[in-house]
Amino acid sequence: MAKHDVTVDMPPRPLKRDDVEFVVKRDGVTYGTLKVSNGSLVWFPAGTTNGCKMTWVRFDQMMQEHAPARERR
Repeated sequence: MAKHDVTVDMPPRPLKRDDVEFVVKRDGVTYGTLKVSNGSLVWFPAGTTNGCKMTWVRFDQMMQEHAPARERR
């Protein structure tokens, strides 16, 4: 099973115009970067400059439709 490492580079103030970046590594190699902002999420696969952008509304719809596992808070 692959080992995933996720790091976050958060701005030192409340999230406004600055994105929060999550760098995801798989077995020590960068898998991609997830940028989270107030309006959307953007996934940048490793080695690319064009990301896949999704609004929060669309993300919610996709997760409810395609993520079968449920986790209790």
